[in-house]
Amino acid sequence: MLCGKTVGLRAIESHDLPQLLAWRNDPRLRRYFREYRELNLAQQRQWFETRVNNDPTTRMFAIVERGRGGGGGGHTAGRLLGACGLCYIDWVNRTADFSLYIGADDLYIDERFAPDAAVAMIDYGFDELGLHRLWSEIYSFDAPKQRLFTALGFALDGRHRQTHWAEGAWHDSLYYSLLSTDRRPRLPAPPALPEGKAPGNAEAK
Repeated sequence: MLCGKTVGLRAIESHDLPQLLAWRNDPRLRRYFREYRELNLAQQRQWFETRVNNDPTTRMFAIVERGRGGGGGGHTAGRLLGACGLCYIDWVNRTADFSLYIGADDLYIDERFAPDAAVAMIDYGFDELGLHRLWSEIYSFDAPKQRLFTALGFALDGRHRQTHWAEGAWHDSLYYSLLSTDRRPRLPAPPALPEGKAPGNAEAK
């Protein structure tokens, strides 16, 4: 498991699929995704078998909350929070599409889990896989991702006008990237949890 300060990135397991499917089909989250169709469990399982388990150009992870536990003061994986990954990996030019969302508690992109998962995945892409460029396409109405990428030091490379029809209007595509030679993002201490909440004790919606 790849470990951040508040989250861990572990392999996606078959028992994660129903929850990932529910988040994937939630209109409040789906509006940000490229895949606009309602998916069924068979399609989710096909994605799991073909892309997650057998595609050498894809590295997908389940984002889980880290909780104290285990012998020796170690950490254990708590509830499932979302998913992230590096897709369309070009092993010659060492580039990959950067994907991330937090489905738990309808967060999508928050200030605690999403940046921590992003930094863990950036370190994995650059340090473990030897990639040089991480990029992402998002839509112009996706303000949470714009704030996240700006905070992480991604550069806005360009804008493709009116590429996406949604909610009765055309929207632009924004392209962000981070290079291995750019300043590596480092996070401050994560925001404190709400009073009375311990890591891993909440149920995902």
